[in-house]
Amino acid sequence: MIADQYADHGKFLWSLTYRMTGSAADAEDIVQDTFVRALEHPPPRADEPLRPWLVKVALNRARDVLRARRRRRYIGPWLPSPVPTDDERFIMRTSARPDPGVGANPASYEPLAESGQSLEGRYDLVESVSLAFLLALEALTPTQRAVLLLRDVFDYTVKETADALDLSESNVKTTHHRARTAMAAYDQTRRQPIGSLQQATRTALLRFLTCLEQHDVAGVEALLAEDVKTTTDGGGEFRSARQIIIGRDKVSRLYLGIAPGAAGAHVELRTINGLPAALVRLDTAPEHVARRFILQVELNAEDRIAHVYLVLSSSKLTAIQF
Repeated sequence: MIADQYADHGKFLWSLTYRMTGSAADAEDIVQDTFVRALEHPPPRADEPLRPWLVKVALNRARDVLRARRRRRYIGPWLPSPVPTDDERFIMRTSARPDPGVGANPASYEPLAESGQSLEGRYDLVESVSLAFLLALEALTPTQRAVLLLRDVFDYTVKETADALDLSESNVKTTHHRARTAMAAYDQTRRQPIGSLQQATRTALLRFLTCLEQHDVAGVEALLAEDVKTTTDGGGEFRSARQIIIGRDKVSRLYLGIAPGAAGAHVELRTINGLPAALVRLDTAPEHVARRFILQVELNAEDRIAHVYLVLSSSKLTAIQF
């Protein structure tokens, strides 16, 4: 019975709790804990649908995980754990209700209004796992984050959201408004990971890697926006910048400086969190230097590199096969 319920609801819960926590490992643990509770302390009404109860349990656990993480000291900048979005559980079409569009392309999914038009302010499922989106969610409280995801990503109604979070409908509306306000900066610069952006990102990433390999200083600088940033997450495990680095000169010097150490690296391009990324594996590396890491770039409206993300912490790479 529980095995069947896991097959029916496990992917949905993982999809939701990954977006809630930004952590593949935490999402896996939350889903497992949720079904353990279903076994040990099942809901009182066996005749009612199980998913709403599972969602409520998983969201409560996810909010606890977020609060605990924010109380802990993290060494250096924090980045979400990368996930391969060519895996169906990361971009699966999911909704509060049965999906009438089975078989449609998940990457193009966006909740529709009754008129059939996309609702303004809604977020596509692939966009909602992008590093930029997940980082923007960090400005929200755990409850704001849950409301925004349920309402704007998973197309829950106000009532469904209220039931899932044990809130009044008026509280949901107020929390949603505050969450949307907190996302305003992201909304002003958001770029959905559609085909044209994916191709432009792949081109820029390949050119960036080539210029680094050739130590082409002018080529690297030409690719970078003037106010480019880089965030490197070593989690205290590996050598990395302990703060976000800003500016074309500083960012270019950083990557041109470390590029020689990656000579002979094995590089594979994959679609990670909705956009192309480089999976890099070194045969050997000095102590405290990561042998596996992921590099991804984010482009601005002029298709220049606006942000370089480097994920080195092995605890962040549990969902990735190198």
